[in-house]
Order: sequence, then C-alpha cells, then structure tokens
Amino acid sequence: MKPSPGNGVSLETHRKDLLSNGGCGMSDTVTAVQPETGPGSPMTDKPGAGESTDAKGIPRRSSIIKDGSRAGRERKKTVSFSSSLSERKISSAADCISAMMEGTEFRKVRSNSRVYQRYYLLESDLQALRWEPSKKESDKARIAVPSIREVRTGRNTETFRTNGVYDQISEDCAFSIIYGETYEALDLVANSAEVANVWVTGLRYLILYGKHAIDMMASSEDSLRLAWLAETFSSMVVSDGQGGGEVGISLRSAVGLIRSVNPGVRSEKVEHRFKELHRVKERMNGAGTSGVGTVAGAEAKVGASVVAVIGSGAGDEDRAPAVTGAEERDGGESGANTDTRRGIEGRVTKEEFIEVFHDLCTRPEIYFLLVQFSSNKEYLDTKDLMRFLEVEQGMAQVTEDTSLELIQSHEPSEEGRRQGCLSLDGFTRYLTSLESHLFDPEHSQVCQDMSQPLSHYYINSSHNTYLIEDQFRGPADITGYIRALKMGCRCVEVDVWDGPDDEPVVYTGHTLTSPVKFNCVLDVIGRFAFEASEFPLILCLENHCSPCQQRVMLQHLRKILGERLYTEPLREGEGYLPSPNALRGKILLKGQKLEEGRGGAEGDVTDEDEGAEMCQRMKAGNSGEGEGGRFQLVKELSDLVTLCKSVRFTDFQLSFSTQKPWELCSFNETLAVRCASEHPGDFVNYNKRFLSRVYPSAMRIDSSNMNPQDLWKCGCQIVALNYQTPGLMMDLNIAWFRQNGNCGYVLRPAIMRQEVSYFSADTRDSVPGVSPQLLHVKVISGQNLPRPRGSGAKGDVVDPYVYVEIHGIPADCAERRTRTVVQNGDNPIFDESFEFQINLPELAMVRFVVLDDEFIGDEFIGQYTIPLECLQPGYRHIPLQSLMGEDLPYAMLFVHVALTNRRGGGKPYKRGLSMRKARRGRDYAALRDLGIKEVDEVFKMAGPQLKEATDLRENMQNSVAVFRELCGVSAVANLMQCVLALGSRVVGADGDPLMLFELREQYPSMEPQGPLPDVLRRVVSTYETMIQASRAVMELSGGVYDRILQIQTTAMKFHETLHSIAVKEGLNDRKVTRAVESFSWNITILKGQADLLKRAMTEVQENMKQVHYAALTSNLSKGVTGEATRPRRSLDTIQERATAPARGSP
Repeated sequence: MKPSPGNGVSLETHRKDLLSNGGCGMSDTVTAVQPETGPGSPMTDKPGAGESTDAKGIPRRSSIIKDGSRAGRERKKTVSFSSSLSERKISSAADCISAMMEGTEFRKVRSNSRVYQRYYLLESDLQALRWEPSKKESDKARIAVPSIREVRTGRNTETFRTNGVYDQISEDCAFSIIYGETYEALDLVANSAEVANVWVTGLRYLILYGKHAIDMMASSEDSLRLAWLAETFSSMVVSDGQGGGEVGISLRSAVGLIRSVNPGVRSEKVEHRFKELHRVKERMNGAGTSGVGTVAGAEAKVGASVVAVIGSGAGDEDRAPAVTGAEERDGGESGANTDTRRGIEGRVTKEEFIEVFHDLCTRPEIYFLLVQFSSNKEYLDTKDLMRFLEVEQGMAQVTEDTSLELIQSHEPSEEGRRQGCLSLDGFTRYLTSLESHLFDPEHSQVCQDMSQPLSHYYINSSHNTYLIEDQFRGPADITGYIRALKMGCRCVEVDVWDGPDDEPVVYTGHTLTSPVKFNCVLDVIGRFAFEASEFPLILCLENHCSPCQQRVMLQHLRKILGERLYTEPLREGEGYLPSPNALRGKILLKGQKLEEGRGGAEGDVTDEDEGAEMCQRMKAGNSGEGEGGRFQLVKELSDLVTLCKSVRFTDFQLSFSTQKPWELCSFNETLAVRCASEHPGDFVNYNKRFLSRVYPSAMRIDSSNMNPQDLWKCGCQIVALNYQTPGLMMDLNIAWFRQNGNCGYVLRPAIMRQEVSYFSADTRDSVPGVSPQLLHVKVISGQNLPRPRGSGAKGDVVDPYVYVEIHGIPADCAERRTRTVVQNGDNPIFDESFEFQINLPELAMVRFVVLDDEFIGDEFIGQYTIPLECLQPGYRHIPLQSLMGEDLPYAMLFVHVALTNRRGGGKPYKRGLSMRKARRGRDYAALRDLGIKEVDEVFKMAGPQLKEATDLRENMQNSVAVFRELCGVSAVANLMQCVLALGSRVVGADGDPLMLFELREQYPSMEPQGPLPDVLRRVVSTYETMIQASRAVMELSGGVYDRILQIQTTAMKFHETLHSIAVKEGLNDRKVTRAVESFSWNITILKGQADLLKRAMTEVQENMKQVHYAALTSNLSKGVTGEATRPRRSLDTIQERATAPARGSP
C-alpha cells in the first residue's frame, strides 16, 4: 500500500513523490482539476513561475516579485494543459477534502511585495492545515480549522490590494483564510482557479460541519443524485436471460440514458468510455485483483475513499484505479477478449453506468457554484435558491414559491421535487435552460417607446436585397426578400429597369446579374412585409424605367400593395416625421419626386441614388464625363412618394437651412465615413431631424459589408448591408436589432435625440452627461464546442480559446482573450475575468468569439453577439452560433456578467477605489464659456450646484466601495452580498453575533453588542460613514436637482435667439459656431448631472433595501424575533421607507 500524508508518512517524503510529476507540486488527485503552470497561469512573468522545482525541497524565497511591467500589456497566445478525460471530476465535498489531504503547492502573498512557494495540506484528523517550509516550529506552522472564521475568494484583503504584484495575480486563483481572534489573513494563490475552488469548498465544508464532517461525508453516499441514478437505471434493467442472476441494461440503453441528460456528448464517446471500463476490469480480473465489480465506483465518487482513508487507513489499493490514457492505448493494442466483447455488447452494470454518468455529466464549475449558496454543501433548498436568484442573478420579486416552481421544473429526481431540493443535475439543468441565457427575455418583445419621430430610430436595412451572391455576376432571386423580411428588415431595395414585353425587371444595372420580374418581387413583399414586424416598411425604389414601363410599375404597386402604401399628402410646417406607431402596417416608398405644383403627366428629375453613381462611373469610363443623368418621371408614380423623397446631399449647412424633414439623402459609404471623420458633430445633429441612408461602396463587388457601428455612432438610421454575406458586420447588425423584439426599429441613444445636446461621434473619452459603466465578464467554461467546419488536419481535436470584444464608440472598443485549452472541446475550463469601461452603454455591444488555436491561422468555431442593454447579470449560458448565424447544437459558453457604475475594491492608488484619494483626484463637470456675457452669467450660477451634486454622489459611491473592501467581497458585489459576507465573521465565541442591525429606522444602523476587534470596529465606522453619505444624498439632492433644472430652463430661453445674440456681441462666424457648440455642451452637462443625481437617489433606496433584507436573512437584525423562521419575503416587498425624496425632487 502506498502511504498517504494522512497515514504517518513525513510531509517531506510525500512532497518529493509529488514533485516528480513534472515539477508541478500537485498530486494525481488534484491534477484532475489543475492545469499545468504555463504562460497563462495565475501569476505570470514571475521568476521561476513556470520552472520545475527541485525535488529536494522548495526554497523559502523562491519568488520575489517587484516588477509590475506586465500591467496593461496585451496577453499573447498562451496554453493551458487541461486534464485528460479519464481523470475524475470534483463533484462533492469528499472529493475536495481528499485532494486537500493529498496536499497542494500554493504561492503565499505577503504585504512586503514578496511571494513565497509553500506546500499546504489538511491533516488526517481534518482539524488543522499545515505547511512547509517555514521558519516556525512544525507544531506552529499550522492553522486549526476551528479557528478559521471565513474563507474569502478573490484578491479581497488588504494584503492583496496593497501588494506590488496585484495586477499579476488572477482574481479567480486567489483566496484568503481569515482566522484567529485578531482576524489574521493567510493569502494564497493557486495554480488554477479549479484548485482554488477545491480548497475554498473543502474549507467551507469543514467550517460548517466541524467535527461532524466525517459523518456528513459518509452519509452523503446516499445522496439525491445516487438515488436518482439508481432509480433511473432500475427503470431500464433487463435480465441477462440466464435465470436473472446478473442484471444490467444494454449498451444502447445506457448510451441513450446518458445522452438524455447530456445530449451534447457524442454517442461514440459514451460507448468508448464503457469499453474503456470493461478493458480495465478485464485486466484487473486477469491480475487477480479483488473487488472488480466496477472501476472507481460511485461510492468512491461521493466520499467512501475519503472515509476509508480517515477511518481505517485504507490506501490506494483499496480503490480501483482511474482509467488513464496510457491504459486505454494498451487496451487498444492488446485487444479485448471474446468474453469481454460479449459483455460490452450485452450488459452495462449499475456501477458502470453511474461511473460513466458521473464522468460525462458532471461539471465541476457548476458544483463549485452550487456549494457557494448551499446551506449543507450538497444541494439547494428553496431558501438557498432564492438567495442565489436575488444575489447573483439579479432577479426581483423572488419568493420561496418562485424557487419551488424552478425546482419542480428542473430537478430530475422525484425525491428532490418532493423535498423541494435542487441537486447538482437539477441546478445544471436550470443554468443551461432558456431562463438562464445571457439574453434578457424582456427584449424578445417590443420594449421601447415607439411613438417618437421616425428619424429617432435605427432602421434595419438591406442593400440590393434581390441579390443572393456577389454584386457583379450573382443571380437575383425573390428569396433574398423573403430572408430579409423574415429577419426583421424594414428597408429593402428594388432596382427597377426596363424589361422585355413591357414588364419591368429588378437587377443591378450595367452588371451581369440576372433579372427577376418586378411584379414577382412585389408579390413577395406583399406576402412577407409584416410577418416579422408590424412597423412600417420602407421600399427604396430606384427607378431607371421609361415612362411607359413606369406606368406598368404604378399598376403593379397599386394592385399588389394597395391600401398598405402610405400616400397621405405632406403636412407643411411639420418639424418631424410621424412615429413608427402611427405608421404601423404601412409601406413607405422612397424615391424621386416631382416639385410641387408642376403640371403635366411627366416631369424631369435627377437620378440621385446608387443607380446614378453607377451610371456616372460607366459614362466616365466611356466618355470621360461624370455628370449625373436626368430622366422623365411619371407624376402618378411621383405622388406615391410622400415621407421619403430622395434628394442629393451637398453639405450640412445647406441641409440645415433648406432640407425638409420628409427629404432623405443617400450617402455612399466613402462619403459617409468622410463626413463622420471630418464633421462628426454636424453629422449627429443632422440625423436628429433627417433620415439618412448609407449604402456600401461600389468597390465591394464581392458583397462584403461595411461596419455599421461606424455609421450608427453618427446617428445614421438606415445603414444598408448585404444580407447574403455572413460575418462580423452581419453579426453586429442582427444582434443590434434583437434588442427591441426584432421589430426592425431601435431607439437611438438619448444624447443623439435631444434637440440641444453635445455628442461627437469620434469621441475617445467619456461622454458628457453620461456616467461610464464597468462591464465585468468572467469566461468560465465552454461546452460541446464542435470542430471547425472544413477542418480535418487535427481530426476531432479542438484547442479552443475565447475572445471577448466590445463594439461601440471609439472610446469603448476593446478586446481581450483567454488562454488556449489544449485538446478539449467537450468542457474546456477557462476561468478568466476581464473588465471593460463602457462610456456610452446605449451604443455598446459585446461579442464572444470562440476560435480553434492553429499554428497557421486560427479557425472559427462559433460566436454570439449581444447589445449591452440586453445582458442579464449573473451566471449565464451563451448559445453559440455558426458563421452563417445558425445555432450550433448544444455548443455554449458559461460566463458570469456584472455591470457596475464605478470601481470598488482593488488597489488603493487607483482613482475612485476608495475615499483615501477621492477628494484630491475628483473631477468636476466643467462648463464652457460662450463669449456671450449674458448667457455665460447664467451658466456660472450652475458651477456650485454641479460641484455639490458631484460631491453628494461620489461621496456615497466611494463610501460604498470602501465598505465593500472591508467586507472582503469582489468589486461587482452589491450591499446584500456585503452584509451576507459579514454574517459568518461577526459570530462570537458563544455563538452570538458581535453586532446587529437596527432596522426600525429609515436608515438601518449597525450596533455593536460588546467589545469588537479592530477589524470589525473599522467595518462599523465605515458603515456609519456610508449611511451618513447616503442620508446626505436623500436629504440634499432634491434642492440641488431643482436648482440645476432651473438654471437649465433659464439657459434654454436663449436657444432660439442664440445665433443673433452672438452676432450682436460681435462674434465672427467661427466663434458663433463655437458658441453654439459650447451652449449644447453646457446644456448636456446640466441635464446629465441632474439625471446622475436622480439616479444616485434611486441607488441609495436600493442599497437600504438590500441592507434590510440581508440583515433579516443573516439573523443580524436587532429586536426582530422569529424572522429567520418566517417565510422569506421578496426584496421588492420590503417597505420602502426611504422612497420619498426631499421636497421638489422628481
């Protein structure tokens, strides 16, 4: 028997054995959940971080790190070696504690910027941790488990935050053990997030159950999962046909059962795993090994091995060995004998079924999540699930009935449903269901205000809709219209030319594209126009027909589209177009229109659109002339064009003075990009009132697409894309229009709609009046990632990694990537966290791209793109899509997403992280001088009000950030999570809490119940500061808000006459333009700061509700008896005593 460290073998001897395994310092047990240290390890660019350690002993100071040069450097391609599929997966506390007893090497972080390698293990009696090497005596180099007060995840202690290697430590690999009367911290960094999870889970289990941990692990063998699996297996049992001596199920049935739970796993893989088990069983039988009914049976999975080691000293030989890749190859070479092959074809035993099920259907990352919220570390009851839904998933109005409904829907075991418990498999089912997808289902319906002018919306648009391939030789087909309209497109293009037999046809002129009859196109449009959306459809009619065939066009339009054509006469004096609501069910024709009052049946007009550009190119090529052509337009056809008259764009100043709201300019891509670059502010202001259409450059004969974000940031409403060409640009377009029920209309950001506002499309800094948000994304794992289409060089092997991209205004565009996980497409674990600052959230999109790491050109596996506004917070699954936009069966990413309005936690020298440097580094909103004394005097009155508004808001937010730091939670945690984290820390030696919350007042107070240690006194002091800042927001914000709005109202009185006042002041044209721009800037600042102050009041109300609720949940409420046993209330049902703001506030 090979002795273990828990059986009296010296720690040094055991460590030498482990270090021989590649120098990782990891046991075989832990190797199943820990990647080897590589460039993508939790602490990189450190001396010796990726080198083998001498087996004779770990040096006391193996790593001294003072170089922070890695911060901000882009990560290159890196590799993480995942464990082989045959190694066991962690799915119980017993597995975690078994790994802890084997021991693990960690990096210990000290406040003096030094990092030490140490070897830690759990003693055999489960009562202490010990480590070496250490300067301390061996009996003092240990921490008693009963003295541990808390196990804290992440870099959330003062040592981590102030250490010089903060940026080099992965948030997901770090954790801290808080112990002793003085709340000392042992700060550790694991080689992988999975290893950190193993230790955090095991330690929390030991803290919860103490001396009874052994009994609890032993009893866990009779778990919900095993009972359910046994019942499932029994339901399909068949006799072996020889008197019923041996019972089992067929291989096909076993494969079907496993795939019914995990449909993403391939049948071949399941069959291979059963054969692998049988080969090992045969070898064990041949060697005379005892107890060969199974290979690493289910009991070994749920704690029997740990109980045996602790209670009887049984060693590794009492457990069947895990199947390794080498054994699999040996078995394949030698071949299975006839009896074994017959057994494979005939039976699968219960133990074999449970073993394979456990291997293929267990996701350790979900188990680690479950135990974070489980009160007994085995399953979630209704209260546990309720807390998870509220705290992590951000759900409102959650009750225990809500939890019970979810359990009834997702828990597979009848016993679990009866008891109201959600097992690991039920929790996995819930997290992979539609309810837990990243996309917020509220946006699956029309959820935006549809009563604003048409120019205030982005409109889903198609270019040359009739084409299904390239622009020069590709065929025209009506299927292009069907596809576009079914996808929610609200602006389609019809290029009409003279055809044979006096029948107009649709195709791209002067090219080799094939034609399709005009009436057939109209038939399709008439059938599908409102199948996906009831809102108006714009028909871009590019008319190149003779008057004779124009009359045929007119007949078809009236006959086929009839009353759906919008033909109401123009209303003079209207400043804006009608709304989508007012135009529901209507088709708007865009095209040339004769001047009003012109008589006669025909008239002469200029060809303005893309067809004219093509004609000019052809004429320029043939004769050297590039002038646009004119043609005769039939008046009756002209009269059908009402709200979308095509006009030529000259410049912005002319358009501001002469263009009517119903006139629409079409921009070539090149011209539009030039306008966005040279006149970004004017382009935004132009699009506040007028519709603009942008079509691809004529050079894109391959039907490639421009980036719609480049035009959306300028406010361009109609950005026409080639729907037949998949890729990034179409991914962005499809995702963008999903956010409003895929109705084809998306309301533009408020700053692009307000008549007086300042926004520049090329901004590379924060947007005035808009509070930046921080997006926190943790890419946890992937599931069932397929081999890239057309890739055959590596067979079925996939080496995936993930890019997280932000698309939006230039200030927001960014991308980060995970490391590569080698040869694992089934369940690669990434466990990497990223943070992005979003300056204009309303225009931002997030794109997840999964690629296969190749030496020559990484290959595309799948992607998912989503507007920031549609993100659901918490732990979510992302369904991946193919290059063509189709869902990849069962292929997903598992992520955690959070949005915060400012930084919390982190290093103290970063601005905004705490109150310590906030005052000195605070930025106040600056107003601009116009050079007009009368107007400047009004804006000067706003200076003190803006300063006070900023101080009120940031004092409150900074105090919350400092309180969050002292509570030891992550930067994305809310106050509910802060108070819940305090629950275990404030319990005294007698079991009574050291401090309680007084909830009978409007602002809950924190009251000590006796002497407190220094760390808790700091918590109380910081909480009082937070309450004072919150109270100031509620009591003073109303008056400040009113005064800011009053100044804004007074300033707006100058809006209409500002130009004339500036001229009277003697300002030249350039200074007048600058004065108008500065006026818009100041109004934007005033309105934005007022909105931010109003939002801060709402934030305070929510914070107080969360403190109240969490205090009740944690039994930390003073004078409230029996709350812990009463039915728990929803957060929204708590009485809002703080919801009445000061007089005069909105």
